[in-house]
Amino acid sequence: VQLQASGGGLVQAGGSLRLSCAASARTFSTYTGWFRQAPGKEREFVAAISWSDVKYYADSVKGRFTASRDGAKNTVYLQMNSLKHEDTAVYYCATQNRVQYGCSGSGCADASSRYFYWGQGTLVTVSS
Repeated sequence: VQLQASGGGLVQAGGSLRLSCAASARTFSTYTGWFRQAPGKEREFVAAISWSDVKYYADSVKGRFTASRDGAKNTVYLQMNSLKHEDTAVYYCATQNRVQYGCSGSGCADASSRYFYWGQGTLVTVSS
């Protein structure tokens, strides 16, 4: 399975962007997640959505970012509103390759180690 992330760009603080993550094939995984990595920082969880529309968000983006999916297109989206300078990062989408065990709730979705397929990343730059 290949993932293609797109939609990044340069936007002013307070603006919006929509990221897309297109999969080459349907995966019977549990979650598709969005992660980001800012310069000099570790990769961090942003949001995740399951094929049954269960969603989780990092506290830093709750109320501003919304994950959604189009099953017919094997595509997951991340709508990002009220962007802040600190949202500047390379954003990656990833998907799991199997049902997760030994976890519950957001614990099955917010760890990068639970994801198997990764996209190449798309850069989001928010100017202050």
